[in-house]
Amino acid sequence: MDPALAAAIVKAGAYIGAGIAVGVAAIGPGIGEGYAAGRACEGVSRRPDQAALLTRTMLIGQAVSESTGIYGLVVALILISIAG
Repeated sequence: MDPALAAAIVKAGAYIGAGIAVGVAAIGPGIGEGYAAGRACEGVSRRPDQAALLTRTMLIGQAVSESTGIYGLVVALILISIAG
C-alpha cells in the first residue's frame, strides 16, 4: 500500500473518530442536565423557599455531569492532534 494513502486513511479515521467521540459524549450530559433542570424546576415550584439550595445542588450536579462531555472533547482533540 502506498504510504501516502495509508497516512490519508489514518487521518480520515482520526477525524471520523473525533466526531463520533464528541457526538456520543454529548448525548449523556445533554439528557442528564435537561432531566436535572426539569426536576429542579419541579422542586422549586413545590418548595419556593428552598430555591437557592435546589439551584445550587442542580448546578453542582450539572457540572459533574458535564465532565463526561469534556472527556469526549479531550479524546477528540488528542485524535485530531495525532492526525495532524
